[in-house]
Amino acid sequence: MTSPLIVGFIASFTLIAAIGAQNAFVLRQGIRGEHVLPVIALCTVSDIVLISAGIAGVGALINAHPGAVHIAKFGGALFLFGYGLLAARRAWRPSSLKPSDDAPARLTGVLLTCAAMTFLNPHVYLDTVVLLGTLANEHQDGRWLFGVGAVTASAVWFFSLGLGARRLAGLFATPMTWRILDGIIAATMVGLGVAMLAS
Repeated sequence: MTSPLIVGFIASFTLIAAIGAQNAFVLRQGIRGEHVLPVIALCTVSDIVLISAGIAGVGALINAHPGAVHIAKFGGALFLFGYGLLAARRAWRPSSLKPSDDAPARLTGVLLTCAAMTFLNPHVYLDTVVLLGTLANEHQDGRWLFGVGAVTASAVWFFSLGLGARRLAGLFATPMTWRILDGIIAATMVGLGVAMLAS
């Protein structure tokens, strides 16, 4: 049986790695070499808080309403399949990631923009609080180990993207790179959905 730590890492990494506003912002800051570490720290701490809230909240819901686990399981599986199909569509019609040059220069402005990219995106709550919380609670006593894997994946991704941005800028601006990444994400999401329904 695969360790919850590894499952949490893989599930979180595939969700976080999808191209989006937050990743574009982190990449842009990395390319510019502007307030990179504070941006990485904010993204990582935000995920720690959101993932922890998801694990604790979903766990409390399941303890109070045991029947909710079935709803969460099927809802989570449907979301995984849907997310996988969206990733497959992005792989079929890839786009490039071109960070713009209009980022605020002051640290306060950069962090406020980063926070907006994170917390004003409704998908962040579906991904971290609902989906990862549900997946974590599938592991019952191992749910917090799943959480450790999930937040580790978040830290690894944001540090890699932010600090490696100058070297990766050309690569991530190529549609084929995102096609490959989104193809991997699609396969992983569908696989997780099947595993959730089969458990």
